[in-house]
Amino acid sequence: MNQENDRKKAIITGATGVLNGATMANLLKIIPAEQLAVSARNIEKAKHYADRGISVRYGSYDDPNALRRSFENGDQILLVSSNDIGGDVLAQHKRAIQAAVEAGAKRILYTSAQGCAADTHYPPMKIHQATEEYLANSGVKWTSLRHGFYGDMNALLGSWRETGIIEMPEDGPIPWVDRADAGEAIAKIMVSEIDYEGFVNLAPAKAVTLEDFARYASDLTGKRVKRIVLDDETWVKKQIAKGLPEHVARFTLTLFQASRTGKLDNGSGLLAEILGREPKSAAELLDDSIA
Repeated sequence: MNQENDRKKAIITGATGVLNGATMANLLKIIPAEQLAVSARNIEKAKHYADRGISVRYGSYDDPNALRRSFENGDQILLVSSNDIGGDVLAQHKRAIQAAVEAGAKRILYTSAQGCAADTHYPPMKIHQATEEYLANSGVKWTSLRHGFYGDMNALLGSWRETGIIEMPEDGPIPWVDRADAGEAIAKIMVSEIDYEGFVNLAPAKAVTLEDFARYASDLTGKRVKRIVLDDETWVKKQIAKGLPEHVARFTLTLFQASRTGKLDNGSGLLAEILGREPKSAAELLDDSIA
């Protein structure tokens, strides 16, 4: 084995995506490139890392042998949660954890979400909970990075810019986070002398509702934006009429149903503490999406 491969590294999966791309950008500000490696399904998409002297290895959650090889000499391994809509995501996560264990990782970090539970309405949160349980029984030091929610504001709020209305099912408070802030926090946790072991609550302290977003939108645009609550079935039918497949509409509905329980409203001030500043607010995220 060559000298490069003999060095212990922090190995990052999902580095060509937004979240762990931000993690890599921040790690590169803190530690040398030769102390990092990337495990990627698409080597070509990760070429910009190789150009900076970072070891890029082929790894897929569906290929245990390749994944294990990509994790070789990994001291810390950061596993991004899978977004494979057509795959068995929990099985993918289990394969990734097992590959990290077999490769000799000293620590496994996993990008989870705050509020995950076995009894939640929202299926991805059930997968996070089951993955955390498997990770906790892996025999390796582990950290579950329980982030707030992030995603497309337009998908969340609908066509409010054209209609002046946020017309969605009944909702509850959700802690929204900027992936750039989340990635920066992950990087700082990975290099910290503090032992962030087990569950780490990285959801912002303030959770917001669609009523809050209507107020933010009104303030940002100078025009009144109304929040109208639709019953679940009426909303689903409207989405289908717009061309959205029914299974997609019903999947989206589960997030609103989960938020109503209030169980997603349990963030903390830890994210701000790690960042050394307040994270970007939901109002600022909306402003960014408008821009």
